[in-house]
Order: sequence, then C-alpha cells, then structure tokens
Amino acid sequence: MMNYFKTIALFLVFCSPIAIAQTPATRLKIIPAPNNIKYTAGEFIFSQKTNIYIKNKQDKVLEFFTAYLKNQRNYTNKIIQLAPKNLTGLKNAIIIQVSDEGELPSEGYKLIVNKDKVVIRGRGAGLLYGINTFLQLMPVENSNSYKIPGIEIVDQPRFGYRGLMLDVSRHFYSVKDVKKIIDLMSFYKLNTFHWHLVDNEGWRIQIDKYPKLTSVGGFRKDNFVSFNRDLMDSTTYGGFYTHDDIKDVVKYATERYITIVPEIEMPAHSMAALRAYPELKVNMPEKSTNPASYYYLYNPTEETFKFLEDVLSEVVDLFPGKYIHIGGDEADKIPWQETEFTQNLIRDKNLKDVHGLQSYFIQRIEKFLNSKGKSIIGWDEILEGGLAPNAAVMSWRGLEGGIASARQKHTVIMTPATNGMYFDYAQSRSPQEPVNIGGYTTLSKTYAYDPVPSILTEDEKKYIIGVQANVWTEFIATPGKLQYMLFPRMLALSEIAWTNTSEKDFNNFKNNAVPAHLYSLDKQGINFRVPEATEVTDTLTTGSRCTIKLFSPIPGSKIYYTINGRTPGDTDFEYTDSLTFFIPANEKRELQSVVVTSTGRRSIVTKTIMLNKAPAIATNVPNAEPGLSYKFIAGNFKSVDQLDTAVVVTKGIAPDLSLIKFKEKNNTFGLIYEGFIKVEDTGIYSFSLASDDGSKLYINDELIIDNDLSHAVTEKNGNIPLSSGYHKIKIKYFDAGDAYSLMVFMNLSNMPKTALPVNALFH
Repeated sequence: MMNYFKTIALFLVFCSPIAIAQTPATRLKIIPAPNNIKYTAGEFIFSQKTNIYIKNKQDKVLEFFTAYLKNQRNYTNKIIQLAPKNLTGLKNAIIIQVSDEGELPSEGYKLIVNKDKVVIRGRGAGLLYGINTFLQLMPVENSNSYKIPGIEIVDQPRFGYRGLMLDVSRHFYSVKDVKKIIDLMSFYKLNTFHWHLVDNEGWRIQIDKYPKLTSVGGFRKDNFVSFNRDLMDSTTYGGFYTHDDIKDVVKYATERYITIVPEIEMPAHSMAALRAYPELKVNMPEKSTNPASYYYLYNPTEETFKFLEDVLSEVVDLFPGKYIHIGGDEADKIPWQETEFTQNLIRDKNLKDVHGLQSYFIQRIEKFLNSKGKSIIGWDEILEGGLAPNAAVMSWRGLEGGIASARQKHTVIMTPATNGMYFDYAQSRSPQEPVNIGGYTTLSKTYAYDPVPSILTEDEKKYIIGVQANVWTEFIATPGKLQYMLFPRMLALSEIAWTNTSEKDFNNFKNNAVPAHLYSLDKQGINFRVPEATEVTDTLTTGSRCTIKLFSPIPGSKIYYTINGRTPGDTDFEYTDSLTFFIPANEKRELQSVVVTSTGRRSIVTKTIMLNKAPAIATNVPNAEPGLSYKFIAGNFKSVDQLDTAVVVTKGIAPDLSLIKFKEKNNTFGLIYEGFIKVEDTGIYSFSLASDDGSKLYINDELIIDNDLSHAVTEKNGNIPLSSGYHKIKIKYFDAGDAYSLMVFMNLSNMPKTALPVNALFH
C-alpha cells in the first residue's frame, strides 16, 4: 500500500518552493481551490518532535499518510494510534479524526491549522482529501522542519461525478501507467475513471467465453490510426488486461476512492470484436454505398445479443460500480438501411427507422444490465430514436445533448469537445505542439467552462451530476505524451469539478497555483506542457522602440532568447531583465524565447516581431468584382513553388476558398488564388493559414506565411500593418492526396479571430 505515496509523493507536498506570503491571493496554492477557506494568524511548525494522533492505523487512508511521512519526509517519531477526544492543551500535534456520521457532506472534510496543532476530520474520501489538502500546504523541499500557514477550511465538492476518460484501445497503456493516472486523479480530487476498453483498433479486456476477442481483436499490424503512425510497418501492436489485472486496478482505485466506469462500445466502433467474430457483422449486399461501414457495426441478431450479454456478464462481475458505459456514438447505420434482415426487424418491432433500431438495441442492453443491478451511460447519440428509460447521458458533441437529457429528467455528465473537455486537442495553435487530432483547447478555455448550462431551469440543473474530460489516444502512444496532454489542463478540470464558481479565480489559479504544482510535477518526473514566457505564442509590435518583459512560469525555470532568427536553447542568452530594442525605419527585429525548467523540460518557442514600418498603402481598385481569380494545376507536387512553372489547366473566378469542386475529380492538384482583400480599418492584421498539405500567403507581394511542404493539417501565423482599403492577396496551395484542407483566418490587433470574410475578397 505504500506505493500510493511513493508514486505521488513529490507532487503531494510541494506546492511551492517559494515562501508563502501573507495575503490570501498569493497564499492560496491549493488545487482544487477550497469552497470555504479562512486565513488565520500564526503558523504550525512540523518537525520530528511533532506528535501524530490517529484513530486506526489500519485504515487505508491513514496507512497512506503515515507511510508517506516515514518514506518521503523521514518522519521517525512514534505515531499514536488513539486520537484524543479532548484537544485542549495539545501542542505540536497533528490529529487525524474520522468524523461522525452525518457531520460532514459526502466527500467533505475539515482542516484547521494553527500554531499549536493541525486537525483533519472526514470520512472515507473526505478524510483522504483533507490530508491531501494539508500536504499541499507544506513546502516542497525536505528539511528538518516545515512551516505551515494558519488556515481553516470546511470543504466539499460541487459535483458528485468528477471524471477523466482514458482511451486504451487506440494505444494500450500498462497497469503501471493506469495506476499512475489514478494516483494523479486521486490527489486532485477526481473520483471517476472512465476506462475506454473497446474500440475499432483494439479489444483490451479478457473475456473467457470469447478468447479471440483478445487473441485476435487485441492485436493489430501497426498501420495508420487516422493519419498517425507510431511504429514501423508490420510491427504487431497491442495488449489487453487479464481478469487479474482488472481486479488489481479496481482494488487500487477503490482504495483511493475512485470508481471505474468500463466502456464496452456498441453498436458501432466494434471492428476489433468483428475481426475476431465476423459472424456478428451485417451481411453486406452485392452493392453498398459504403462497404467500409459493414466492418464497424453489429448485426442486431439474437446471436449478437447473446454474445454481448455474455461479454457484459463477465464485465459486470469485474467492476463493482453502478455504471457500465455502452458507447452508442458515431454509428454509421448504412448497413441497417441496406439489408433485408434489419429492415424486416424495424417493421416487426414497429420501429420508425434505423435510429429507432439503435434505440431498440440500446434499450435491450439496458434492460439486461438493469437485471444485473447496473445502469448504463452512453454518449449523447443514444438520444437518437428515443432515450433508454434509465440511461445516463454523456454530452460530448456540445451542450445540446446534455440540455435535452436534463429536460427529459435523465442523469447527465457534461464532457463537451466544444468547451475544453477534450484533452487530445492541442494546447495552442502553434505548429510546434505535438501531433494531435486537431482543434485546440487552452488551459483558460478548460478553466472557463461551467458544466451547468444557464439555459436550464433550477429543477433541470439538478440532473447535471458532473463533468468529465476525455483523452482519446489516436495520437498519444506513450505515457510521456499522455501526461503532456493532461497537464496542466487536468488541474483546471479538478477545479471546475470541485470548486463553486464563486470561489474560482483564474488569475490566482494560473499565476500562483499552477506554477507551484507544475514545479512539483517536474520534481516528481511527471511530464507536462511547460507554459511559455509570454502571454501569447506569436505577437507583432510596431514602433521605433520596444521594451519586452518575459516571465518565468515555473519556479526555478530559466528563459533563453535569440534575436538572430534561430531557435533558442540553453546555449543562448539567458533572460534576466526586460529587453529594450531600437528598430531602424522600415526594418524589423525578431525575439524568440523558450522556457527551460530545472529538469530540462522545454516550452514551445515563442516569437515576437518588432516592426518599425508604416501600414502598407492601399491600392486603388476602381472596378473591383467579388471573388478571387484562380489557376488550377493538375499533377503531384511537393512544394507550392513548383506551381509557378507548372501548366495551368483551367482559370476562373472563385467566390471563396472551397476546394470541393477541385477535389471531386482530382486526387492531387495545385491552386493559385489572386486578387484583393479589402480591410475596413488601419492597423496591424494577423493572418492564420491552415492547410493539408502545403500553402503560402502573400499580401502586397510580401510572403506573410510559409506553410509549405506535405503535411497534415497545420496552422501558421503572420502579421502585417495595413491601411484601410484594397491590398493584393495571393494564396498558393497544393493537395498531395487523401485528406485536404485550406483555411485562412484574420483579425485586427486584439480583435477576435475570424475566417477570411468572403465579402472582403475581390478581383
């Protein structure tokens, strides 16, 4: 049992190497922020002379605590097993008390620290959370004694469901890796681990009655997952958890007051199962509008339901929690539309359509699981065709599914990709971010999300029982990258799940608490995204003189910079104070900076362009017509510069940058758009160019963004000062095959970023 604190010790204690100041705004480094906190005078000195009183050393929470003190803080004083009822007169003491039944809300705790003693009260999870909060008040570095600030906390969570989902189908994570995530969750007061065990790419749970689910479905010859490749060709990849593995992880989580919700996908996302047992697929007719869909969707036969009931019977026996997640999302129902059996089934069951057939499928599984004492959770697609009577809904496609479910008086967990709850998204727009599924979710976006939609009535809001973030692993193959994608966003998840909105403070969270916790994670060896030294990744300033101040986002980190256009590293100049630049007329200077932590972790490189240049003079265009002229070039290209000398196939006028009509008949091609963009106001304009594959953007014949060469969707940025009026624009693009995309965005100074307006394009 000591492994718990050995695993998480270095980030439990350490919340800051900086001395705790006297004002609440700078003292509060607890994550998640408590809901009721009072600062008091004085401080408690913890040392080898401190007496520790506990009620029952065999209680797991107390066992964890005492093991931690001995193993990580070298505490050798005797621990007294009987906590005194009368605390009057006790000095230099820590008292751990199990609260009376009903004294505190479920998962609630009390923590009192004064100059004489520390008192922690709670039951079960609440006691663990109180201890973890106390440990966050301790300085990071080991010493002979520790000063802990005076404080009084009475705390309880905002939501009863505080979840994190890990997809182990796309990429498999070992029991050790899973336990580390559970440790991190427990420390940050998350209490539900959604284990996505089954999907198209791999079946990860042993089922005794159907051994091929793991022997066949649990392994694959590594190929592209989406467009991502992590292993060499023909390398067998996979793995699965045995029953003993599952029991071990469930026990481990239970001891840390975390409930595991297993997910067994159906009726779609089932390719791994159908590889193993192809007789469960829908029989494909001679002609189909989408043959690939037949490999992912169960045939709703009695044989299939018998198979799923057998599988779920074994799953139920392994997981003691209330819920079983059955997926229900992204079901391409073409096989059900095209086959005689399923159409007959729809008529026989008096169902409206294929959506009604999915509802029948889900309701039948729910009835079976209810008979086993379990309830189902599904993604919000289970609303289609009618919601199963007792189902809980995870709203992932936005807020609408959660709102609709709450209005139908169904339990809801909010997990919208649109509101910062998808941690497989990039953490900034920078192309330096690790390869990812697309989209981006910043720390601030995650933190700003409120899981309770304001549109609901007070009665409807009661059905929102919690919030969850999801980590899909198509592009996350290693534990280090998983941790990078989790942190620091999991800290924000912790706070929105636990802390009342009235007690949240993003400035304190970002500038005070997060740096302290990242420092702790760094010391423990947990990977994370290192914040940059500037507020924004790429900026442009104008004028003849510019003073730039950078800040170190993590205690002990250093900032290195260059002004020669090269990527900075620890052999370059170290930033110590503000930098002042004098820029000659019509010239620019470029400052690049990188943060390096004390253990060598690095931020992405930020770039600041300092430009001493007047806004470009607008061009007179007396007969401007809407749209851009284009040149279409057929062929295979590796660079947009090859388009300049290639044979033009067709020319024309395009109202927008849509590629659909060009892609319909050409797998590979090139395009050159030319014309004018009309801007209404004089100022600094920022442009973003996102494409799959290569692209370049020119304004007034000046290259603003170079996003060339073959690649997946990548976005790059550039800036230029413009006078109001017309300015020449040219966009060069090539598609190297398969996926394709071309998007241009713009914004004036600090105004919101928008797609390039169609009504601003002329020729």
